[in-house]
Amino acid sequence: MKKSVCGACASSLIVALSMPAQAERADREKPIHLEADRMSIDDVRKVKILEGNAVLIQGTMELRTSRLVVTEDADGFQKASAIGGANGLAHFRQKREGRDDFTEGEAERIDHDARSEVTEFFIRAWVQSGLDEVKGQYISYDALNEKYLATTGGGATKSATGVGQARVRAIIQPKSKDEKPIEKPAEKKGEPLTLKPAPKVNPRLD
Repeated sequence: MKKSVCGACASSLIVALSMPAQAERADREKPIHLEADRMSIDDVRKVKILEGNAVLIQGTMELRTSRLVVTEDADGFQKASAIGGANGLAHFRQKREGRDDFTEGEAERIDHDARSEVTEFFIRAWVQSGLDEVKGQYISYDALNEKYLATTGGGATKSATGVGQARVRAIIQPKSKDEKPIEKPAEKKGEPLTLKPAPKVNPRLD
């Protein structure tokens, strides 16, 4: 899939954040549903182009935008590139593992890789996980490892006065003492082996 490179990716200011935002584990096993006003499918190149109220849904994960390009690799994994809608923004939403809230985000372009479960937000990027928020020109959300990477656009973002903003902004809420960590499924252990004495064998009499 041909991808343009935005200036945010080349920025010198990088912020790596680790927030409790593990995605719903069952999503990657679910089928992908596509909807749009218009859809073109190229079976040879494994490319689908959706236009007009385009929607991609896989389990609890949703991508909503005006134009969506979906490609498929040799192993059958989908990659989706969502280009912003009427307000110039594409939207992402996914349920958090073991919780009743969602990770949500928006940007002028959102790329989602179903194989790696990495979602990238390009230009005017914003991601919220629970009450935590991250803003920047580029945000990478790694659902498997529960990590974010955010960069600025090297002054490409401007304030109302026209002054470049060279900062990534994040709001991280304090965790409640009563909040329990997400428990990962325990590995099954086999029953302990019990050794028994071998039965006595009578010598053969000729």
